[in-house]
Amino acid sequence: MLFLSVCSFGTACDAVWGKTGHQITAHIAQQHLNEQAKTAIAELLEGENMAAVSNYADDIKKIQAFKKYSPWHYVNFPFDERYGDSPVSEKGDLVMGIETCIALLKDSSTERSERIFYLKLLIHFMGDLHQPLHVGRASDRGGNDIQVRWYDQGSNLHRVWDIDIIDHFGMNYSEWSESLPKPNAQLKAKILEGNVIDWVHESQELSKMVYASATIGEKLEAEYLNTHIKIVREQLVKGGLRLAKVLNAIFS
Repeated sequence: MLFLSVCSFGTACDAVWGKTGHQITAHIAQQHLNEQAKTAIAELLEGENMAAVSNYADDIKKIQAFKKYSPWHYVNFPFDERYGDSPVSEKGDLVMGIETCIALLKDSSTERSERIFYLKLLIHFMGDLHQPLHVGRASDRGGNDIQVRWYDQGSNLHRVWDIDIIDHFGMNYSEWSESLPKPNAQLKAKILEGNVIDWVHESQELSKMVYASATIGEKLEAEYLNTHIKIVREQLVKGGLRLAKVLNAIFS
């Protein structure tokens, strides 16, 4: 599925799906909440919709007090291993971030302000999970070090998949959401199979494909867009449906 600027994982970055990608994922999820989750989330967000807070985790990255959460945006482990086969980062990673958010939201003793904070993080991290290069290689910082050209503009492979593909169409998140395929009941059930770890491995498989799709300095244009847009669209839909699944389980 989808869609950064040249920045280092683990440091402050301005965009990671990109703002629109996160808004799309959150908007789709909002349409698939059950009544209990819808009521609980509306109360916590005080009237804001999920798309409006979907980039909160990026917005706070440059604030020193929140830098400890930066490693929660991604996870790197060898492509020939499964998550957990090698020691996980002591600073945390995307899997630990999502699991921590879920646990704290489920805990009735978690203070309201903390519940709001971790809900906003969870909405964002579930989007990151479905951008393949957030489960990429540590050696090139999830494709940030692979410099390419997007049409006539300098870019990098991570940015192409985070931002460039999505922004190419000039649509806002609601227009994007309306343009995406609506899975039937059978396909939706298939998408919702598994858990966070399964979805991490799925994204890593896509990450391998993305790495093989371009070389350093390559100019990526219409052929690249047409070849890969289907995956971006599918990942946005999967991210939204799976975010709704996680939230429904938390608040039901």
